[in-house]
Order: sequence, then structure tokens, then C-alpha cells
Amino acid sequence: MKTDSLRPKYDTCFFERYAKATLVTILGESYAGLVNLDRPDLQDVSRGLGIEVTRAMNESKADAISLLNEMAADVVVRQPEMTNHQLYSYGYTYGLVDGFIVGPAEYRYWCEASPLNHVIENKVSKMIRGFYGHFERSGLYIFSKDDITVPELMLSLKRVNELQSGSDLRFDTLYISEIQTLYVCDVVTMSYTSYPISDEMCRHFFDVSVREG
Repeated sequence: MKTDSLRPKYDTCFFERYAKATLVTILGESYAGLVNLDRPDLQDVSRGLGIEVTRAMNESKADAISLLNEMAADVVVRQPEMTNHQLYSYGYTYGLVDGFIVGPAEYRYWCEASPLNHVIENKVSKMIRGFYGHFERSGLYIFSKDDITVPELMLSLKRVNELQSGSDLRFDTLYISEIQTLYVCDVVTMSYTSYPISDEMCRHFFDVSVREG
């Protein structure tokens, strides 16, 4: 099992690195210039591209560990022995290996992870308020713990459009990663393309994300 050698790399930029590796590998070198900044998380100013990265999942340590292992296509973190009280009191984190406790600031970060509809409402609200600046192309990249059906995907696209209606600041692309599948959705045309992701690709994305931390 991988533990100490990886623990320092599970920082708050892990998902951004994983998202970028996925985009470059699947969609091409036009995403290679993205750099990890803030508001939004990934930016390529020269191309006018900004992408916000987040997670949609229940606030559960077990789900957090399950998602990380799925992203690695391997068992990289095991569920530690903790009481229910400890799980609720201490929260969870992808760096929480073998029962180490996470601090309040990091816990607040991970608590931003919540189911898909809540994430969409939260992020679109910030977008139309100018929280993510002004880019020619803006994307929202969501890691989803749960599998998404096509009807659910289309409802999510419809919800994004409804929330953005009348705003000059908008997400024009929605990326939803089920880890084994990446959905690239055009919010304007309400269309999408799905790309399968193999275990080998997952391991590559994970290794790159940890190594570059």
C-alpha cells in the first residue's frame, strides 16, 4: 500500500492536476498551456481559457477514499478504523491516511464537495457574479462520485443554461468526469461527447498528479 511517499502530494491542487492531465490526454495539446491558479483553478490566458474544477459527492470519508482509489485505479488509501463520531467531527481528506486527523481549514475545503445539482448552482452563481473573471471560453470541470445517466446529464446542462440565462458571464463547456468516462458538454448547443477512460489512463493521470505536487 502507498502511504507516506504520497501523503504530502494530496493537497488542494491534486484535482486540478488530474483534470489537466485528463484534458490534455483526451482532448489534445490545446489544453497543455493550462496552469494551476485561482478563480478559476486552471487558466491559459494566451488562449482565453479558464476552467473551474470541483467535486460532486456526499460529505463522507468513505466516499472520499472510494473516489481517490477509483481515480488511481488502485488501492492507495484504506479506510482507517474510526468511530462515527470521529468521522463527523474530523471530516475527511484525500491526504488522511491511516487515521491522521485533518485540520478545520482543510475540512472546510473538502466540504465544498457536494452532490451535482448543488455544485452546479454554487459554481454558476459565482460565475455570473464575476468570481471567475472574464475569459473568452469558460469551463466547469466536475468530478462525480456517482455514475450519471444521459437524462441526468441533459438535466444538468439544462440547469446550467437556466441559471446563466441573461448573464454575460457564463460557462460554455461542462466537463463531467465519472473517472472511467469523461463527458464534454457544449452548454450552448446542449450536446455532449463521451470519452472512455481505461484503468491504465487513470493510473497515468494519478501518477502525474501526485508527482507534480
